[in-house]
Amino acid sequence: MPATAKPPPSKGGADKKDPPAPSASTPPASPAKPAAQGQAAAATATEVEQVDPLAKEQWRKGNSLFEEGNYNEALNAFNEAVKIDAKYADGYFNRALTYRILNNFSAAKKDLEVVMELQPKSADAPLLVGDMAESMNDLLGARFWYEKALANNPDYTEAKNRLEHIDSLIHVDSTYGKNAKTKQVEMEKFDYSETKIEEGQIKKVAFYKSKVNFENVIGLGKLKKYLKDNIVLAMKEPELFKRYGKKLGLGTVLYGPPGTGKTHTVNAIAGESGANVIIARINQIVDMYTGNTEKNIHAIFEQARKNKPCIIFFDELDALGIKRDSGGSQGGESSAIRLAVNQFLVEMSGVEAEPEGLFVIGATNVPWDIDPALKRSGRFGDHIYVPPPKYGDRKKMFEYVTRKMPRARLNYGRLARATTGYSPADIERLSDKAIMRPLLHEHEYKESKKLTMADMLAVLKDKDLNASSLDEWYNMVKKDVISKTETQIVDGKKQEIVKEGKLDAEEKVIYKTMVKDIKKNTGTFHIMLKKLMRWWAINVF
Repeated sequence: MPATAKPPPSKGGADKKDPPAPSASTPPASPAKPAAQGQAAAATATEVEQVDPLAKEQWRKGNSLFEEGNYNEALNAFNEAVKIDAKYADGYFNRALTYRILNNFSAAKKDLEVVMELQPKSADAPLLVGDMAESMNDLLGARFWYEKALANNPDYTEAKNRLEHIDSLIHVDSTYGKNAKTKQVEMEKFDYSETKIEEGQIKKVAFYKSKVNFENVIGLGKLKKYLKDNIVLAMKEPELFKRYGKKLGLGTVLYGPPGTGKTHTVNAIAGESGANVIIARINQIVDMYTGNTEKNIHAIFEQARKNKPCIIFFDELDALGIKRDSGGSQGGESSAIRLAVNQFLVEMSGVEAEPEGLFVIGATNVPWDIDPALKRSGRFGDHIYVPPPKYGDRKKMFEYVTRKMPRARLNYGRLARATTGYSPADIERLSDKAIMRPLLHEHEYKESKKLTMADMLAVLKDKDLNASSLDEWYNMVKKDVISKTETQIVDGKKQEIVKEGKLDAEEKVIYKTMVKDIKKNTGTFHIMLKKLMRWWAINVF
């Protein structure tokens, strides 16, 4: 998975004497490059009022805190800056950039709207809105805002590159927005920091071609072999499968801890097979209006049928296909869940009846919460565990995620030991934080600097940055899968009661590898061993 490096806020102010240096966040598919156009061009194009010196002082303080990685404190400083001077465009822009790095897209969008009102010709503000839309996989929205950035500054190289990247991915259903002018008006109504379309409307989900392949997926050799044989080959050579009486469609659940690369693997399947892929997220499907959730599910399957071969990927399948209440409750949320799951079953039965060229893949961190009817053979009949990376895979991941970064010699073995029990997403995040150090050095001192082991170790030593997301997740789910004995007082007598987890006997067999990993990673001895290995690798070697 490619790593992304996030840039610092702009240096300078909004006045003539000290013009801002532009900055923009990086799209998910490419590493950051210093921008040389955008906000600065907009700021120097017209006469700009002088900034209140006290506001500018707070703004500079915020920049320094940002460069040190103290984002929450930086926000406080930027808050003071815009409080002192309510028309300080750079204050809003840098606060938006900080919010974006903290993944608070809604707050960032509000600040960027203020920037675009104060500086209508700003190119960086729409670029950053587009970046957030792209990170939410809203390719249509991202394209609209990148075009707007380019319209404000036709020479903006960063906007051109991002627009080209989007155009290489996006394939929009021809029924969506046939009139370009109408389409643009509709896009301007959307809030790309939150949901794509207002509640009560049938959702339109874009499909695209993936450029990722199995070479981009580190480790998981057994999983990749299975997927090549059962999905990729079926898409490439359907006649071969027909001759042997093998079903062409397949429902598969990829399950495992968060951040282990389930979505990335699905993109690799699509890239290997050349199929279209639809990523159906829960916020695009679930609707507060009665009946619309079921219509959204149907619309997604219909779109896939029209664009075969196609993979429909349901992220967080457990949230959509959750076990229906067997207690006979009427109406309300339980009724809505039953209707949604029933519609899902109808659509999956349709795939079972006419499977050629249509594959449905779901991903979940909690497979025991999926309705049993969805998990039977012919629907989501295959369950594949996606485990955290082992030592050798972590070494390769560090090499992979830093491959496009300017780097000195890194000790990948030491980094792999220091990240025992980390997910691929954790490794990408650590590398992303580490590359900020040489990036900010060049930004401040105007001299290039490579990523070093010192940078990596500095991030690993920072308790606010170096935590493994899996440690917390294992502790959270252990109560769901591990039986425990509790002592209770019944009629004045102590009795030991065994509280079973959520897994039934069959699920304990299906998910035994994952259950084993959860038990191991929540055991006292293993927790202490992980901490010791990490500490030794970081501080001693």
